Amino acid sequence: MSSTQPVVICPPDEGGGRRVRIDGTTLGRAWSVKDVAAILQEAGLRSFDEVHVAYSALIEWRGGGPSQWTCDGPRPAPGFEV
Repeated sequence: MSSTQPVVICPPDEGGGRRVRIDGTTLGRAWSVKDVAAILQEAGLRSFDEVHVAYSALIEWRGGGPSQWTCDGPRPAPGFEV
């Protein structure tokens, strides 16, 4: 499944981690919005912080939005509620 957004946050796995992909390349695994921001900053998107990650139109969230970090249903990420 292709995306029109360059950044895709994959659904949570059994451990609560989500793969972070840019243009089809997996850059890392995140367990929070803060982790996603750090991965994107490392990839050169230096201005991305947690708010940008949660609300940016450049990001497609699959399997739940930025508050979904378990595979069994929506729960707020630690320290961050959308």
